[in-house]
Amino acid sequence: LTGEPVESVYSSVVSLRSLRIVSFLSVLNQLELWGADIGNAYLEAKTKEKLFIIAGDKFGDRKGHILIIRRALYGLKSSRNRWHERFADCLRHEDFTPVKCDTDVWMRKSKDKKSYEYIAVYVDDLMIAMKDPTDFCKMLKDKYNFKLKGDGPISYHIGLNYSRDKDGTLVQQPEKYIEKMVDSYEQMFGTKPKKMKTPLEKGDHPEIDDSELLDEEGIKKYLTMVGQLQWLISLGRFDIFSAVVSFSRYRVAPRIGHLQRLQQIYGYSCHTSTNEEY
Repeated sequence: LTGEPVESVYSSVVSLRSLRIVSFLSVLNQLELWGADIGNAYLEAKTKEKLFIIAGDKFGDRKGHILIIRRALYGLKSSRNRWHERFADCLRHEDFTPVKCDTDVWMRKSKDKKSYEYIAVYVDDLMIAMKDPTDFCKMLKDKYNFKLKGDGPISYHIGLNYSRDKDGTLVQQPEKYIEKMVDSYEQMFGTKPKKMKTPLEKGDHPEIDDSELLDEEGIKKYLTMVGQLQWLISLGRFDIFSAVVSFSRYRVAPRIGHLQRLQQIYGYSCHTSTNEEY
């Protein structure tokens, strides 16, 4: 891709804030909220890169032939953007227009003209808020030959679990992501995080910690844990924001005491839950 401008390979994704807004609008306008994943999405688009391969033994009679690559294969720098363009063209053809504040949220008037319908796109993962998402998913399959997986009422999307309370209130919470955090913790320390009531002890001052500096392996664990906790905040666990920010500043030279405090934050985060309700 020598000399190819940056904008030709860049591809945006919907923000978590926009996903929350679409969730809220689905409840406000009594729309069904569905999720779907488009299988082998990149291969649905054509690449603009000039590429070829020389066929090997597995190509049988075509061995030694020069084969031109037409599809946006996974691994090519521009494939994500080619898929983004391809799906955008499909949505425009169905009268959707991108929202100005987030171009990965698409909207159109509903059939009864009483509200709008929304599609939020995160690469090949779709959040669909519509009166009748069944027809829309069927159209993607029949008209555009997309291979949809998991299309139906949304239960998991971009790290968040979706469910409803007994009274029908929509709830989103990062249950599955926390399970992954626990698995990661167990791989690093050989045990699950200990249950804690608070993310930090009252009156704690990590800035005056004088324990030994972490070795290279300890630093890797520290950076992994900070990254996972930061993403957990983005998914809605704002109750640990202050604690995580306090330890993010020690990433250059973390100490053993700092790592132990992160373990406490893990113990608190993995044994408590805060739900977002709509």
